[in-house]
Amino acid sequence: MTHDNNTLHINAFLMGVGHHEAAWRHPRTEAHRVLDVAHYQELARIAERGRLDSIFFADNLAVGAYVKRNVHTVFEPITLLSAIAPVTEKIGLIATASTSYHEPYALARAFASLDHLSNGRAGWNIVTSGTEAEAFNFGYDAIPEHARRYARAEEFVDVAEQLWDSWEPGALVLDADEGVFADPGKVHAVDYAGERFRVRGPLNSPRSPQGRPLLVQAGSSEDGKEFAARHAEAVFTAQQTLAEGQAFYRDLKDRLARHGRAEGDLKVLPGLVPFIADTEAEAVALQQEFTGLISPDYALRQLSTMLGLDLTAYPLDRPLPPLPDESAVEGQKSRFTLVKQLAAGRELTVRQLIGELGGGRGHRTLAGTPEQIADDLETWFRGGAADGFNIMPPYLPGGLTDFVERVVPILQRRGLFRTEYTATTLRGHYGLAPVPNRFADAVPATA
Repeated sequence: MTHDNNTLHINAFLMGVGHHEAAWRHPRTEAHRVLDVAHYQELARIAERGRLDSIFFADNLAVGAYVKRNVHTVFEPITLLSAIAPVTEKIGLIATASTSYHEPYALARAFASLDHLSNGRAGWNIVTSGTEAEAFNFGYDAIPEHARRYARAEEFVDVAEQLWDSWEPGALVLDADEGVFADPGKVHAVDYAGERFRVRGPLNSPRSPQGRPLLVQAGSSEDGKEFAARHAEAVFTAQQTLAEGQAFYRDLKDRLARHGRAEGDLKVLPGLVPFIADTEAEAVALQQEFTGLISPDYALRQLSTMLGLDLTAYPLDRPLPPLPDESAVEGQKSRFTLVKQLAAGRELTVRQLIGELGGGRGHRTLAGTPEQIADDLETWFRGGAADGFNIMPPYLPGGLTDFVERVVPILQRRGLFRTEYTATTLRGHYGLAPVPNRFADAVPATA
């Protein structure tokens, strides 16, 4: 396998006090810090100390499966990253935002603002939102149909990209002597009129340092992969085995040429939940400590949401009931299929399944020594299953600190990861060229 470069890209996917659903109950965490902005600022600085490409916050527009036991998302991520930007210098800042329940103008402005505040480090994880609870919060009686959500996302991103281009480079003049704030010949209405959106423009934010945020996508359904092949510059994905990772990687990369894109234009980053200790036995024991703190009633509600099937009263020590084909699912199709295949392939009972899902809700979990974790990452990278990884620490801040201080140096010694930042923008960290401005290309520059 030949990559466009020989080094990994690593994103830290941060969630509360840890990705494991029982992290807040474990003595290695302080649950009250889920509402402490200093906690998240500390995490960002730890990740930046490790020279990671970026940090990422997911989002959900509803309280979740069972508030009595856990709520993973407590802060709106663009707001949170705006508070992190001033205490960091280089690390990328990626926020999830939904195309189903926002409007393009407001969201394009928010990301342009984050890009300005961070001097070019903003990224947008584009989601279409696949839960009923979210739909109910925005006036829908059911989840909007899957294909319809992706059709809206396509148009949404098109509008946003035009708005980000509406100020050409150099449009902001700031000539105090002549009294010229901006060159009106370089500030453009977009006059967008589509099936779902009508937006005049221009954006009320000058062109940001990156021009637009890094575009990230996380769905692995057919619609999701086609959307990624057209738009995404990084993909966060979940595969359980090397062979599955290789198949997904090749499938996605093979789609790019149809959209006039090169393989290096999109980075594939599978998720990994690492439990790290001095010995493999200690790492496995640590993982089991967390598994033992899972609340089955919460986990069953989580599983019910993933599968679109009420399992809250289902016996824990039986296998899953028969499940429909993915085509019958309107929610999160790829996660549904992953969970279905995981349970069937390993003949897991529901109790075993919720234990497997507790760390990363379908992302791969690995318990081992720092060397074993590094070996695994190298195997996937060199084996054509990944351009890098979406590291999901099961508990925070300790799980992130262990990865940065114990795994990253091994990767650096092997020549697999940077020892210093060589770029100043998030797009630069991912080895991506600046995005040209459509209006600058189309309209002659004015004096």
